[in-house]
Amino acid sequence: MSSRAPRQPGGRAVLGPMRCLVTGGAGFIGSHLVDRLLAEGHEVDVVDDLSSGSLANLAEARASGGRFRFHNLDVRDGRLAEVVAMRGFEVVFHLAAQASVKVSVDRPILDAEVNVLGSLALLEAARQAKVKKVVYAASGGTLYGEPDGSDLPIGEHMPHGPLSPYGVSKAAPIDYMVTYRKLHGLEFTALALANVYGPRQSPHGEAGVVAIFADRLLRAESCTIFGDGEHTRDYVYVDDVVDAFARAARRGGGLVLNVGTGRETTTNHLYETVAAAAGSSLRPRHGPERAGDVRRSALDFDRASIHLGWKPWTSLKKGVAEVVRAMSEPAPQR
Repeated sequence: MSSRAPRQPGGRAVLGPMRCLVTGGAGFIGSHLVDRLLAEGHEVDVVDDLSSGSLANLAEARASGGRFRFHNLDVRDGRLAEVVAMRGFEVVFHLAAQASVKVSVDRPILDAEVNVLGSLALLEAARQAKVKKVVYAASGGTLYGEPDGSDLPIGEHMPHGPLSPYGVSKAAPIDYMVTYRKLHGLEFTALALANVYGPRQSPHGEAGVVAIFADRLLRAESCTIFGDGEHTRDYVYVDDVVDAFARAARRGGGLVLNVGTGRETTTNHLYETVAAAAGSSLRPRHGPERAGDVRRSALDFDRASIHLGWKPWTSLKKGVAEVVRAMSEPAPQR
């Protein structure tokens, strides 16, 4: 499934034609955003080193004609500044990242190089090229640390307190963006994303638990739940998230905005939902808890509703069914 015009009841395209850059655009969320932007008539460039993304995710975009360009680049590559300078982007959507908590714990320097220095390099390139705005994919699941249950769903007023190097490295660029806005007038909006799921999410990482469960259950293989399964997360569907990005291109300046459903879902309940969609009766195994994981998480999206006119509309049951359907289809050719 690709992210076309908004499917929210009464929704419509919210942007006029622009020239946009999407870093990490060959990835799960990024590729859906690319499809959405192209469907709205924008010119779209993608920067991606394909370390975790795939050209298969951009099959529709690559067939769309001259309004799409792909640059096989790492965000730390000095040639990124040349691309930004030459192309004259109005808006940069920054989604490229080292996205594994485990990798960040094992290799914190690499994590910081990609997520902090890579983001800073992009901000410098945007400043020099007079880009109007950067829309940043922040990590709402790690930004606020381990909240007290009474604070859930958590709002943007809560202090930042990440518990992993990944959480730190995803939070740091927000401070840089605040500073660049004050010093250089470079506008930004940071979207603090809950746990995003949907078609195209890889079942081979650690973050895409819906994709992992669906992939294994469709192959009649057992799944592992880390800990007792009562950890909670806020699962938000990718099309809903892409709608928030599209709206943020011209709204929400200077703000951090939560993008989630406001609902906690336990891993045990998520497993049962995926198993039902996959028609599986297999029971999960339980393994040890993972370092750096928070116990409970859910994000209050009231501020995004006010400033973006956004809200989630895809139920967990419907979204999970879409994932299972997509994973049941033949894989596209790379």
